[in-house]
Amino acid sequence: MKTLHNSLPDKEPVADATPPAPSRPVTSARQSLPAKGSCWYCEKPLDAVRRFCGKECAAAFDEEAAFDQ
Repeated sequence: MKTLHNSLPDKEPVADATPPAPSRPVTSARQSLPAKGSCWYCEKPLDAVRRFCGKECAAAFDEEAAFDQ
């Protein structure tokens, strides 16, 4: 009786399926937005530097931007 190992066909090793890292960072739609004094997602008042009031609004904005494309 053959062992299971010997009865299986030889397979070539599978190359790593992960894509190579991009040479430059991928920019999201929110990175190109100018600061407007309020959150781009929920309109909460902000200072003149920030674009979003928190991580939740930034993530929700990215999700909607991906959906709209």
